[in-house]
Amino acid sequence: MDKNLTDKRIVECWHKNVSPWTRAVRDGEIASRELLTNQAIIDAVLASKPTTVLDLGCGEGWLTRALAQRGILAVGVDAVAELIHAARLYKQPNNNSIGTPPTYQHLSYEQIIAGALSDKFDTVTCNFSLLGKESVEGLFVTFRRLLSRKGQIVIQTPHPLSNAQPPYQSGWRSGSWAGFSDAFTDPAPWYFRTLKDWRALFDQNQLTITQEISPTLEGEKPSSIIFVARSS
Repeated sequence: MDKNLTDKRIVECWHKNVSPWTRAVRDGEIASRELLTNQAIIDAVLASKPTTVLDLGCGEGWLTRALAQRGILAVGVDAVAELIHAARLYKQPNNNSIGTPPTYQHLSYEQIIAGALSDKFDTVTCNFSLLGKESVEGLFVTFRRLLSRKGQIVIQTPHPLSNAQPPYQSGWRSGSWAGFSDAFTDPAPWYFRTLKDWRALFDQNQLTITQEISPTLEGEKPSSIIFVARSS
């Protein structure tokens, strides 16, 4: 296998882009997120009225903060220590208070798979953060252990039918920072999954998809797909 197309390589690339990514998210530079997908994931998580949420691959922490502002006990986890540091240092504009202060932990997916998290959550969410192969497959095995009795998984990912590069089959793809500033460098690869293979991951791990949401701007293809699932 190409050494540049691995789960480890994804994390290495993100270490190099902490500052431009944090700036892009906080300054609203990612149009699709600002117009559509940010609110879509918030709405999907809030729909079941969770009291506790685990945000896996939280990055600089925007979603964890947004959920905390709504009174949810929100925990953000990321493999990149610099992103967790940025999340912890964030100061709410104008000193606006938030409902429940979020907490953040520096943990890799591999550590979580190995049992580093013992708490259970009403919702486990992954917002464009399931980019690898083995790590993602391992997380799916772990999801049920992280859920409370009636908990749910909420995953947002690029829509396979809108973001496929031919051939339409699961496999590694090279990354790109097209549309981003010149401050970004060394784009991370990602493991593309067909819609069929995403659904199979849920089925193989006794997770029943209860909803599939395709956020879409008028006249355009779906920007993403959100899977909502519960233990079978």
